[in-house]
Amino acid sequence: MLEQRIQQQFFESADLLYQVAENLSRPLSSAAQMLIDGITGGGRVLCCGLGLSSLDAQYMAALLVGRFEQDRPGLAAMALDGQTHGYSQEAALSRQVQAFGHPGDLLIVFESLAAHLSHWAPVLEAAHGQDMSVIAITGSINDELRGLMRDTDVQIRVPHGRSARVAEAQRLLAHCLCDAIDLQLLGEADE
Repeated sequence: MLEQRIQQQFFESADLLYQVAENLSRPLSSAAQMLIDGITGGGRVLCCGLGLSSLDAQYMAALLVGRFEQDRPGLAAMALDGQTHGYSQEAALSRQVQAFGHPGDLLIVFESLAAHLSHWAPVLEAAHGQDMSVIAITGSINDELRGLMRDTDVQIRVPHGRSARVAEAQRLLAHCLCDAIDLQLLGEADE
């Protein structure tokens, strides 16, 4: 019984990834181009998330500063930690976006299923106030975050109701973005 349950986890994850591959390829391509244009134009990438999604933001920043699958110079990226004394996490993230963000920079938001629209409103307002573009890597069946975004922003939404499945897909989305950046900056990797 336990083995079947474990196998079911794999099947659900694979099914979700297969189902969303075609629909997410266009927003992923747009987001990758935004990142490439921003990075080559001298912009920086600020990554953030609330709760456990902040770990995805740290991971993405580490891939950009360090490497994905090929050696390359480090890219200007950082994860915002949302830890500023005396503020809620979303207020702290907003202040960090205001302090570190500049026109031409990009903000990558990792949104978990647990986050509410009101948590992200001040963060996205801060990014837009700094003339930054936003890439929102989100989950959930609902698409509430879209109302906070501008036409120049890109949302990559995994439409699923289970946090574990969304988190698995978001890790793959981060890998896709890093692979696209490396392809544009370095060309095909030698096998």
